[in-house]
Amino acid sequence: METLLEAIDSPRDLQGLSHRQLVQLAGEMREALCRLAGTRSAHFASNLGVIELTLALHTAFDFSHDRLIWDTGHQVYPHKMLTGRYHEFTTIRTKGGLMGYPNPAESDYDLMMTGHAGCSVATALGLKCGDELVRSDQQRHVVAVIGDGAFASGIVFEAMNNAGGLKKNLTVVLNDNKMSICPRVGGLADSLDHLRMTPFYTGLKAEVQKILNSVPVIGDPVERFIYQLKDAVKAGMLGGMLFEDMGFRYIGPVDGHNIRQLQKYLAMVRRFEGPVLLHVVTEKGHGFKPAVEDPTSFHAPAPFSSDNGSVVSFKAGRGRSYTHVARDVILEQMRAIPKVTAITAAMCQGNMLESVREKFPDRFFDVGICESHAVAFAAGLAKSGLRPIVDIYSTFLQRSYDQIFQEVALQNLPVTLLLDRSGLTGPDGPTHHGVFDLSYLRPFPNMVVMAPGDELDVGPMIRFALAHDGPAAIRYPKAPAERVAREPAPVELGAAEVLCEGTDAVLVACGTVLPECVKAAELLAREDLDVGVINARFVKPLDSQTILQAIGRYPAIITVEEAALMGGFGSAVLEAAADAGLDTGKIRRLGVPDRFVEHGDREELLADLGLDAAGIARACRQLTTEREATDRVDHLQAS
Repeated sequence: METLLEAIDSPRDLQGLSHRQLVQLAGEMREALCRLAGTRSAHFASNLGVIELTLALHTAFDFSHDRLIWDTGHQVYPHKMLTGRYHEFTTIRTKGGLMGYPNPAESDYDLMMTGHAGCSVATALGLKCGDELVRSDQQRHVVAVIGDGAFASGIVFEAMNNAGGLKKNLTVVLNDNKMSICPRVGGLADSLDHLRMTPFYTGLKAEVQKILNSVPVIGDPVERFIYQLKDAVKAGMLGGMLFEDMGFRYIGPVDGHNIRQLQKYLAMVRRFEGPVLLHVVTEKGHGFKPAVEDPTSFHAPAPFSSDNGSVVSFKAGRGRSYTHVARDVILEQMRAIPKVTAITAAMCQGNMLESVREKFPDRFFDVGICESHAVAFAAGLAKSGLRPIVDIYSTFLQRSYDQIFQEVALQNLPVTLLLDRSGLTGPDGPTHHGVFDLSYLRPFPNMVVMAPGDELDVGPMIRFALAHDGPAAIRYPKAPAERVAREPAPVELGAAEVLCEGTDAVLVACGTVLPECVKAAELLAREDLDVGVINARFVKPLDSQTILQAIGRYPAIITVEEAALMGGFGSAVLEAAADAGLDTGKIRRLGVPDRFVEHGDREELLADLGLDAAGIARACRQLTTEREATDRVDHLQAS
């Protein structure tokens, strides 16, 4: 039987649907999300929670003309279903398929590729001001949908302060589900909790009742809330007035799963002058009981099968990851050294730090989605004599760049930065690939930058960093942990590890591409090419002695890194060779080129970029052939 969802090719198809049909459509969208979650890891609970809100937004506004920004973009799956992409929905987060975040290349309904939290209000305000300057006759409405976890980001309040001063017509929908990925933290979270428990509040504006009465959407009468003066004042004192004092009209809280009520209030805010904050209360995982009961585990769960709304089984995971390894070392060091503390930015589960939080609650700090604060906070802890570990995804640590410079590197403070999810993060795509960290950390004086070659390097590097009297950064990928068979050399400042020597070429591995380099050397050995392998370990300070000796000795040198080539490890090797007056023509760099890499399985992306064993062997074979030809020409010219 044909479903309603199959017939939705654009939001215009929603306009003729009755309330009962919209409720049916919401159920079909939930079923589609559950089917998807059975095939691959995808953002699940957050999307279940915004289905009714998405339907209400697309029936209250015309976003082919108006503007819509999602913050963050991982709650955009229902939006994709309604904007002409349902028939491609099963391809989401696969190579060549739909992206798991908004993507302007897919649809005009996706304005920005929003993968980092907190920027929606600023972007929306810019769109509003830009539209008024460029196309003032078009009267576009601008809406930003922001989660309560992202709402604590500093840039949100910078933007709200600006918007309140400019007094532009701007609608901010606060999607409050008491969660980011993990439960939200901080004073603002407490304030929102108070507001959730308080009846409807509109800032006591006299015109609100009049506007409500004129809105043609039929629903439960809400005018009675206007007369609950005491509770409304209480709501304002507990938080609504905070937004009003910033220049925003605060309205809410509103039931985020009541489509009629949402439609009515969205229609109402369209008619207000000036910026409005509509507080919408949703339930993460709504409609799927296991996700409601454990929204953290069901944020982006492993594929699972379900029956009648219950989880039957999860597909087996891929074993121990580098994140597991780092977590275990953090626990070990916190047990052994009372001065060690751990800081994360709303990613306790992603960084697998739940056990650290449980065992050391006084020394564990989740600062929310506030990476700049996390690093500056760590600097304060370090200045007081502690040894803080800042455990943040590589792509998110970029948000604290100035604090790494000013508060950590400039002060030469012993802060350890653990950059989880460095390199290619697979189906999360270009918003989350952590490929720029080597380039942005290398320039800072005092900063030590390390990249473990395999699982055996992770523990010694973290222990080294915690004993080092200065800042240190360690990067590792979202990948199963691997081991290269050897007796690892001790980790010493600026010292590489020579795994094997050769005569024809040498592979210099930066980070966990080391196992692929070892496999590549084995492949080439079958072709009678004798290739050495060096585990660089340190990006800064570079082991110039070992690497420059290799450049002088070998006819072909290939550096390999799962990072941006521009300014990365290979660049550091070229700089050192040029400074030493060596022949840089014999050096070939493998890494991520100067473009944003799309989403796909990590193994697929590594192969596409020539960073798997076959690609590394191919590049080595090509370079040795080129060098042999060059040597023959030089020999003939000399004779």
